[in-house]
Amino acid sequence: MPTHTTPPDLDRLLERTSRTFALSIPLLPEPTRNEVTVAYLLFRIADTFEDAAVWTKERRISALTDFAALLDQPAEEAQRRAEELAAAWADGVPSEHQGYLELLAATPFVLARYAALSDAARERVGHHTVRTAEGMARFVARSDERGNLQLADERDLVDYCYVVAGIVGELLTDLFLLDRPALAGDAEFLGRRAALFGEALQLVNILKDSEADAREGRRFLPADLDRAVVFARARRDLVAASEYVLSLQQAQIARGADRGLVAFTALPVRLAWATLDKVENEGPGSKVSRDEVFRLVAELETALDEGTPATPLPAATSPPATPYSSL
Repeated sequence: MPTHTTPPDLDRLLERTSRTFALSIPLLPEPTRNEVTVAYLLFRIADTFEDAAVWTKERRISALTDFAALLDQPAEEAQRRAEELAAAWADGVPSEHQGYLELLAATPFVLARYAALSDAARERVGHHTVRTAEGMARFVARSDERGNLQLADERDLVDYCYVVAGIVGELLTDLFLLDRPALAGDAEFLGRRAALFGEALQLVNILKDSEADAREGRRFLPADLDRAVVFARARRDLVAASEYVLSLQQAQIARGADRGLVAFTALPVRLAWATLDKVENEGPGSKVSRDEVFRLVAELETALDEGTPATPLPAATSPPATPYSSL
């Protein structure tokens, strides 16, 4: 099991397990920054189990089930159980990613920080994380004996995206709305786009990583689904995600809502637009370069300073897609 040379730290764990979120989460105001950091790390733990191709599907399902149970237990009981589980999870080496193994070993620390959230934030983070862990377990259960998963059709793809990313969009929206009267009038608009926000980012990642995922037995793109359909859906979803960001920006300009919420949501959307263009033109595996990331960050800062749109909003050829799931 990985050992800690220094005590666990939320920011270190974030940097060790994320690229985009390590850039964007620090843009958030407190207490939302801390709440989202804890939520991201909890979702990353679940994601590590879902992706643990070296484990049997029974072991992955068991880990997801045990993890979800931790979030519903009283704090002291959960802490004791997390100490037992964390050692077994990390020693089982479900991933070659050292940051993920470090995070699994630090599960008791993350659970303690989860327990320290406000009652309202903890209820929302726990509720949505459990929904995702349970949904992931259902998809893992469908994999074959070698752990390979093949999604069947567009509906199946969208249902999967909802479980692993659409729920994240709903969680973030719930946290943004906590104790922010300046956003009260935007709650319905944001809520209708929350799952699409997450779906957009997930579809872009699936298209980008499709070849690497297939080599590892994860075929998220249905065999009979034209990729042009997936690209078109991703673009429609990104329009909805951009509308989400621009609603937050309007609330910031008109009613003094937090600029950090706009920056946090706008950055991954800008990166997703750029990545989708690159993958469509250059094929799976294409990534936005470091220099391009720096340029996008600089352009975002300028837009926020000048009050110009924080994200691009191309004319949509059809209305944004609607998620199938409502778990």
